[in-house]
Amino acid sequence: MERELALELVRVTELAALASARWMGRGDKNRADDAATTAMRAMFDTVSIRGTVVIGEGEMDEAPMLYIGETVGNLQGPEVDVAVDPLEGTESVAKGHDNALSVLAVAPKGHLLHAPDIYMEKLACGPELKGFLSLNDPAAVTVRKAAERLGKPLSDLTVMILERERHAGLAEELRSSGVRISFLSQGDVSGAIATAFPESGIDLYLGSGGAPEGVLAAAALQCLGGELQGRLLPADEAERERCKKMGVGDITRVLTLEDMVGHDDVLFSATGITPGAMLGGVRYLPGERAETHSIVMRAATGTVRFIKAVHHLQNKRLPDRAS
Repeated sequence: MERELALELVRVTELAALASARWMGRGDKNRADDAATTAMRAMFDTVSIRGTVVIGEGEMDEAPMLYIGETVGNLQGPEVDVAVDPLEGTESVAKGHDNALSVLAVAPKGHLLHAPDIYMEKLACGPELKGFLSLNDPAAVTVRKAAERLGKPLSDLTVMILERERHAGLAEELRSSGVRISFLSQGDVSGAIATAFPESGIDLYLGSGGAPEGVLAAAALQCLGGELQGRLLPADEAERERCKKMGVGDITRVLTLEDMVGHDDVLFSATGITPGAMLGGVRYLPGERAETHSIVMRAATGTVRFIKAVHHLQNKRLPDRAS
């Protein structure tokens, strides 16, 4: 893929973030999500790719969501797989909370896992721990291995998990091990990525979250030299059948980074909608302007760009304003 494509992709997440941010704090997560999706689809039409959405927000009959199997791009560039989450953290935008992002990843055709929209058990870490941990180990063993590898006492290790009732047992096991826990209310993707940034203070990310978000985080960690392991958690027979139909074989095995992102030329872009630990949110300025903060990465080169942009809103093709 051409390296110039990375900067084209950040324009896609920027527009989705600008559109969704207008709904921040208005209590309507569906309108916020629709605005992000509509803007993302429109901007994709200007990008030189022949893309197929392999991870999206719905099926073909669930428009306006970017659905699995949808074609995106202007059909003049390389054939690629596309994973999207126009608004990761719908509740965060609706309630005015932190860590909402617009996110996408692109890889050569056939190299992104077609993850069904079910839960996935996850273990994410940065480059220093890559290859030293296993999702098959109990959490107590994992944190002990991590502390030994990092050369720090368990009391100095910080593990991030989503604050959910289903994680009560995990939280108790971690506390009993003596580590610190950082709870995340929303933002599964940003939580996993935080492990690859030393300044975040997060050493590990554990627990279950959405499988599509797991693949998006895996794409980012591929760019950052980190690691994500996952195991699909189908809740019933219907979800197990969905896994089979999407080409997932043994649903009990641990999925590696290579299983989820099977290429070293993956591109990742994210733009903050509400403020978070990694990116600032959309900030409105005088004169019909807005400021965005984005990250765009390419695994083939290891390049990580943080982009601060000021947009003149009257020149943007945004959906109708919230009223």
